[in-house]
Amino acid sequence: MTNQPYGAYDPYQDPQRAQGVWPGQQQAYEDPYADQQYTQQWQGQTWETQTQPPVAAAVYAPVSPAPAPAPVPRAAPEVPAAPEAPAADGSGPEYGPATLGGNSRVTDAQRARAEGRSPIIEPGIQPAVLTALLGLLLAGGAALGTYALLVPLVLLQGLTAAGWFRLNGMWPARQGIALGFLGALAADAALLVSDRSPAAILGTLGVWVLLSLVLQLRSHADPDERMYGLMATVVAAALAIAAGGYLAADASAVTVGAVAVAAGAVARALPLPTPVSVVAALLAAAGAGYAVDGPAGAALGAGAAVCALIGHRVASYDYPSRFVHFTAGVALPLAAAAPAVYVLGRLAG
Repeated sequence: MTNQPYGAYDPYQDPQRAQGVWPGQQQAYEDPYADQQYTQQWQGQTWETQTQPPVAAAVYAPVSPAPAPAPVPRAAPEVPAAPEAPAADGSGPEYGPATLGGNSRVTDAQRARAEGRSPIIEPGIQPAVLTALLGLLLAGGAALGTYALLVPLVLLQGLTAAGWFRLNGMWPARQGIALGFLGALAADAALLVSDRSPAAILGTLGVWVLLSLVLQLRSHADPDERMYGLMATVVAAALAIAAGGYLAADASAVTVGAVAVAAGAVARALPLPTPVSVVAALLAAAGAGYAVDGPAGAALGAGAAVCALIGHRVASYDYPSRFVHFTAGVALPLAAAAPAVYVLGRLAG
């Protein structure tokens, strides 16, 4: 060995030492894996969740690409047929199915617009006859006394609360319907206790708005759906409570207004063009009011008929169902006319 200064010899720089052979020793055989002994191995955690076997060296031969599989023909999706539009002579179905054909998320009103049909369907003659019957019951109850008037009034308020929720597409909505109906009963009780003071209606309405708000705040629905339910509950309660105006108005005004609404509802349901039927309804209501109470009755009947026609139009909105027609279509004309009956009765008296 050559004499070198102390510290000048670096064993790792010796080529024989780097090959695993110490000085004075002969290399017996060549280690084929000697190059892999000093390969850096990764010991940290990786994204692999299983231990992979070591990859051995292999000779890759060129492989010809496999032929692509032939495309499998796919059948065309079946397109459901659109519901048939009602015939012009009235022989077709009066109400189209809600979800039997087409996209189940498409409402009847949207399907009617897409097919060129009007989404507005008026209640018809049968709900109009029921409205007239209920109006005559209100007129007769007012002539008999306060508690006789209370029976058809409670029926009117219940139909109003249930019909409004179904008109807005919310069914079942037992809590909202019950809350609106209980508000109407509370308003009736407050009217009886306060000697039919209209302040009882306003006070009950304010309390029931707060109760509706609390009810919706306890709901676990989405914010948009919760707001929609809140508005439907408040309006249903307001309409049912406002119908108590018949109980606060004078008996003669209730008689004139109920008879006028009954006559106007039947005239509006006649098979006439819409402008003609509206004019006919106003004339019929004014004539019925005049027959009951003279010129003052004619003015009161015409004013009540205007509000009743608004309620009738609301009950026809957005392709409603038969249930809506026999609840909201019956009750909304009378419920909407109650404030007008009270106000015009006070002005005429």
